[in-house]
Amino acid sequence: MDIQTLTSFFMWCTIINAGVLFFLVLIYLLAPNLAYQLQSRWIPVSRETFDVVFYSFMGFFKAIVLVFNVVPWIALLIIG
Repeated sequence: MDIQTLTSFFMWCTIINAGVLFFLVLIYLLAPNLAYQLQSRWIPVSRETFDVVFYSFMGFFKAIVLVFNVVPWIALLIIG
């Protein structure tokens, strides 16, 4: 596999994962009650706990996207 293919792969991984993160942020900003109601059907949890868990997940997901998608893509752009 050549560097151009890997660069393209990590670029698309970054775009897709950033889109998912953006979608999660939009859901949380525009319809937090709907998100809470949908999730609390399966897992009974207080609203405060849900807010903390959801916010923590978004932060964790952002860190994972940065470390495993954005950084390799930038490194491949630099060496390519």
